[in-house]
Amino acid sequence: MTDLASPPPPQPSSTTKSSLTTSFFAYPAASSPDIIRSHQKDIYLTSNLSTSLTDLTRRFYGARFAHNYSATLQCLSELLYFSLTTLVGNRTLGEEYVDVTQVEARTGKLPGVEKRAGYIFSAVLVPYLLGKALPRVRSRVRESLEASLAKSEGQEDGSSQRKRRRKLQRYLLQNLGALTSTAPVYAISLAVFYFSGSYYHLSKRLWGLRYVFSKKLAPSEQRAGYEVLGVLLVMQIAVQTYLHVQEMVSSSVDEKGVEVAETRPADSKTRIAMSTHTPLPPTDEARYDLAEESRLGWLQPQQQRKCTLCLEPMKDPSVTTCGHVFCWTCILDWVRERQDCPLCRQATLAQHVLPLRG
Repeated sequence: MTDLASPPPPQPSSTTKSSLTTSFFAYPAASSPDIIRSHQKDIYLTSNLSTSLTDLTRRFYGARFAHNYSATLQCLSELLYFSLTTLVGNRTLGEEYVDVTQVEARTGKLPGVEKRAGYIFSAVLVPYLLGKALPRVRSRVRESLEASLAKSEGQEDGSSQRKRRRKLQRYLLQNLGALTSTAPVYAISLAVFYFSGSYYHLSKRLWGLRYVFSKKLAPSEQRAGYEVLGVLLVMQIAVQTYLHVQEMVSSSVDEKGVEVAETRPADSKTRIAMSTHTPLPPTDEARYDLAEESRLGWLQPQQQRKCTLCLEPMKDPSVTTCGHVFCWTCILDWVRERQDCPLCRQATLAQHVLPLRG
């Protein structure tokens, strides 16, 4: 009697095996909300590391040293964090938090050490170096424009070409900070991310690094994108551009009524007072020095009359919105680097700092 055995199942061909393997390893691309959550988690951890490093530096070298090198300490904290995670081939804690992995956009493979190091350099060191170099570049360009404009104003030649040149110089002098800012570049890159859902950081776009999920997503785990935020950001950029052009056109006045002093602040203290709209005239010496006991006598005991940033008697004491008092120059130097109170970390802006009188 013949055995009625079922025929053996067909063996998959090499093409079928390849397609199965490819589909098995084709992890889905990470969505915009998860990428942003990962980035925010890393920012939170690096901020905590920077705070600990700053406190340690303040304990050994003093508050003034820690304040002067706050940007450097922040850069060192980020370098330490990403060197212990991304550089050695591990995922950051933010990437583990949302279960995403960084891969090369073209090949889908894990990035090599060259790309990982290049990403860390462009994401951490380049912004730090730009933050150090741009103020110096702006200062030199401003001095050159002011000198050229003053020389041009002293000449009686009123040709149309010279007028256009003076108009351009005034425009560059007035908008030098905005023209040399990197904020528009980051804004455009962020708007593209909201539409495309990849390359949240500009450095990842430059090095071709994107995120994929390390797991298969269930239908209930699908997430919506942030296209609406992209539309709003594009509208904001367009409105700001329109307002800037409108202001530039409306500010076209006759040169005869324009003084060089209007566009040339006397010194850095004058520019600070003008930009913050705080009623403290710029002077070379402090108007209210708490080393004199007659000044603000209601501040007692003696420890309360010392600035916690420079650890010296306050000069031109100024109060933040949270009620803490510091030297005028100390707190302005602080909020230009970090927009928070040095003591309670409450959000603080330079235009909200008020000088004390009494």
